[in-house]
Amino acid sequence: MLDRISLDQLRVFIAAADEGSFSAAARRFRRSQPAISEMIATLESQIGVQLFDRIGRYPQLTKAGETLLADARGIVMNVDHMKARAYGMSSGIEPELSVVVDVFFPMDRMTRVARGFRETFPHTPLRLFVEALGGVFQPVLDGRAQIAIAGPLPDVPPSCSTETLGDIRFMMVASAEHPLARHNGPIPRDELARHVQLVLTDRTDLSAGRERGVLSPFTWRLADLYAKHHFLLGGLGWGGMPVHSVADDLEAGRLVELTIDGISPGGANMPMSVVYSTAEPPGPAGRWLIDHLKLCPRRQAAREAEEGKSASSAAGEGMNEEQATTLAI
Repeated sequence: MLDRISLDQLRVFIAAADEGSFSAAARRFRRSQPAISEMIATLESQIGVQLFDRIGRYPQLTKAGETLLADARGIVMNVDHMKARAYGMSSGIEPELSVVVDVFFPMDRMTRVARGFRETFPHTPLRLFVEALGGVFQPVLDGRAQIAIAGPLPDVPPSCSTETLGDIRFMMVASAEHPLARHNGPIPRDELARHVQLVLTDRTDLSAGRERGVLSPFTWRLADLYAKHHFLLGGLGWGGMPVHSVADDLEAGRLVELTIDGISPGGANMPMSVVYSTAEPPGPAGRWLIDHLKLCPRRQAAREAEEGKSASSAAGEGMNEEQATTLAI
């Protein structure tokens, strides 16, 4: 008998519980009250459990009814989710969107866009990887991710297509207690070379033999930006960081920008790009995500201009491509 339970019965059971009466459930489904009562009675007979106590003026859920109501909601929700996903798949919407994000990319920007993504594509789960350097491309090459949000390293694999996403600011910093922080004037390259540089390392072979921005023969290599951040705060070396991730430390004086000879102060622009397999371009959900990640910096720029911050955000715009590459790690 249990195999003969219908979704229609479960929906009526849920409606009667939510509305507080069989007549209200009947109005919701545009059916007669006796028809609704009969459907619920049939359901109770099939499962062998009384769902409602009908002694009073309005039916009340029994203890068993309260327990089974949660099960009924779960069944109906899962079926509705399956139907919505199937509809999305038939209309070209991805059943799931996997995205790998460069560790340098501002996660607050991704969070804002993800909030809108959830509202627009509620039945398309988002799977997010966070990687660095070649690790950003590897999931796309392996087919584990459809989209990568990548920085300038390493070179884009030939099987992939790219779209410009915008720039982030990147800056060489050290602890306020580090010897380089007390250097007067621009720091010569030979002075930098006398101190340990903290370098983000690639967990893949995609950037093998292509190191950029390594200015010291003494390097400590870390595969995690969070660890690099803490090592910088601990005075264990100097190195480059995305400005948005150390803004609070710079403001509080825990970290200071290193003024390096030949590099304009204020940090450099690091270009970010969207990367995906040329053979399998993004579908509607992926395209939406990409387009809105592109829109985000424009909206931010407009807000900054309105607030009179355009002058500070433009600092260092005269930096050339070579300088930006130098600060790439």
